[in-house]
Amino acid sequence: MTKDRRSKGWYGKLDRDGFIHRSWMKNQGFPDHAFDGRPVIGICNTWSELTPCNHGLRTLAEGVKRGVWEAGGFPVEFPAMSLGETQMKPTAMLFRNLLAMDVEESIRANPLDGVVLLGGCDKTTPGQLMGAASVDLPSIVVSSGPMLNGKFRGQDIGSGTDVWKFSEAVRAGEMTLQDFMAAEAGMSRSAGVCMTMGTASTMASLVEAMGMSLPTNAALPAVDARRMALAHLTGRRIVEMVEEDLKPSDILTRAAFENAILANAAVGGSTNAVVHLLALAGRVGIDLSLDDFEIGSDIPLLVNCMPSGKYLMEDFAYAGGMPVVLSELRAAGHLRPATTVLGGDIAAFTEGAECYNAEVIRPFADPVKPAAGLRVLRGNLAPDGAIVKPSAATDALLEHEGPAFVFENIEDMKANIDRDDLEVTADTILVLKGCGPKGYPGMPEVGNMPIPARLIRQGLRDMIRVSDARMSGTAFGTVILHVAPEAQAGGPLALVKTGDRIRVSASRGVLELLVDPAELDARRAAWAPDPPRYARGYAKLYADHVMQADRGADLDFLTGKDIRPVTRESH
Repeated sequence: MTKDRRSKGWYGKLDRDGFIHRSWMKNQGFPDHAFDGRPVIGICNTWSELTPCNHGLRTLAEGVKRGVWEAGGFPVEFPAMSLGETQMKPTAMLFRNLLAMDVEESIRANPLDGVVLLGGCDKTTPGQLMGAASVDLPSIVVSSGPMLNGKFRGQDIGSGTDVWKFSEAVRAGEMTLQDFMAAEAGMSRSAGVCMTMGTASTMASLVEAMGMSLPTNAALPAVDARRMALAHLTGRRIVEMVEEDLKPSDILTRAAFENAILANAAVGGSTNAVVHLLALAGRVGIDLSLDDFEIGSDIPLLVNCMPSGKYLMEDFAYAGGMPVVLSELRAAGHLRPATTVLGGDIAAFTEGAECYNAEVIRPFADPVKPAAGLRVLRGNLAPDGAIVKPSAATDALLEHEGPAFVFENIEDMKANIDRDDLEVTADTILVLKGCGPKGYPGMPEVGNMPIPARLIRQGLRDMIRVSDARMSGTAFGTVILHVAPEAQAGGPLALVKTGDRIRVSASRGVLELLVDPAELDARRAAWAPDPPRYARGYAKLYADHVMQADRGADLDFLTGKDIRPVTRESH
């Protein structure tokens, strides 16, 4: 093999530097011919026992290696920071950009010609993609895959979604604490990510819709042997991609982002996809804005999965998975022509697609819900936008006006939400401040505030909630999120007081604070931001440089890419 490759700058030198690069690698038992000019493929692995969603990736990496060796490449596995959504405090989102930095610099600094990204848990997939896109070497994704369906007393239960339901049932006195605890082991019974259409499965679905993975990557269960076969095939394909010089910039075009937005609507995907897609677009130089998400607002909900429906990801896989969804979008004239990791058009992902369960994946003519895509709301309360997920909301609340009850921060909310004398009714709009990118910091998934205990006991299960936070992709309810600018940045949300009236209209895209402008000016003059919660380390760097939700909450100095070669040696 004589083709010049990036890795030749390390392994092709017949001098002291080349000696050092090759010799130290040989202590792992690699033979001379591993350095003969074949493509060096990095396997970027976010495996960790602290990220339960990703603990199956250690095995999948072996499948990728088999495929790389088979295709004539040289696979080398390396770790990247792993973000366990269920384990990290204050929120995994605080560290998404740190993972992106880790991935970017690890790829840039090492002798790699192409990269396979092994992720799964919510922030690992976008973080890895952001980092890889900023270096722009041939890259492809293998997701960890969803867990098997949860089981509890003969019924399927879904991670996240049923946790929220069971928790509210305990607070309402409808479920005992003993029964609640009994459901714990049956909820998570195999390797893999949430088996609901939460953020992890949403991002895997959108990666497939954008053409950054092989077909069927999104839905195959983590423990299904076909996922190991997919990893093997991915290893083969990345070697071919290096030969073709097929890079993220060739795939992540505007058309690809539009396909992701359309697919997110069709699958009932997570609201978190918005901040991740916006951040990724910023890395590849695509001018994507919140308004662009309106192209999905009229797309019907086709996938009948929790939290917007009743089934789970295992059912989605067996019904045909994303190829069927893309086929439906294509047949309806919505799928945009776009290049994929296979080198051809995304239409190839739909070839041979067949739905095996029309209850799980519905046709356009008979959807789960019509026009269920995310809606962008604007007004004097959210000048730079906010979002709501109609497919997971109560229809009657999507057009509503009512009085606000304000929680100044998460501690205020937790301390008072269950007070019996809390002055709230079903018409009240709960407002939570201080939970945006700068304010928390990290923009946690607390936007789906609990329903006040007094109202829960009366049978109420939904009310409007407004915040600068995010919510779990597994959550549901009439929850208005990502209000920008956030309170800590001086957005109008900071000025809301209990008793103020707020108007919401999803159909008109409106979120308005019905307070006289002169009164708001007076409040602003008296307002000051909370003191920063961190004075050192990455958290301070993040709070100082993070952009608002409508910009994807990336760090301002990380937008764009740097594809310059690294020429200086370390010795």
